[in-house]
Amino acid sequence: MSFANLIKSRRSTRNFIDRPVEVEKIEALTKALLYSPTGKRKNHWDFLFIEDKVMLLTLSECKPHGANLIEGAALAIVVVGDSVQSDTWIEDCSIASIILQLQAEELALGSCWVQIHKRPHNNEKTAEDFVKEQLNIPRSKNVLSLIAIGYPAKKRAPIDESELLYHKIHKGKY
Repeated sequence: MSFANLIKSRRSTRNFIDRPVEVEKIEALTKALLYSPTGKRKNHWDFLFIEDKVMLLTLSECKPHGANLIEGAALAIVVVGDSVQSDTWIEDCSIASIILQLQAEELALGSCWVQIHKRPHNNEKTAEDFVKEQLNIPRSKNVLSLIAIGYPAKKRAPIDESELLYHKIHKGKY
């Protein structure tokens, strides 16, 4: 698949069929993450691969809205950065997240970004603290997102080119 077709066809998947992701596809996702660029090539990120159905259910409760889709995924990848070691941790983790999603698309897998950073779990706790507690992530680390991955229950059509927001593109000056 060409890169142009890859970015056109990648859409957020929120419903998955009950089918595990094959080992060779998990290996390809792993490599995509490890090849992703970082500031000064410091690699101040970590990735937790979660396939356990009980933990996926637990993680689907990390915030009140927008996380329930994790329960139906075959795999969730927790994207963790280190704000002490890197002032570009958010950018580095964001780049890794989208590279992961594009690799998933190329492998005929669906994915959806679930924002964790700066989101509440409830009135007393952040989604980030909830995820850290569930997965024993050190307090010194930061959780940016969870990427839910699996086989889509249905394939969504690409966004039609007529819907692209060309007025958002500026040349020379704003």
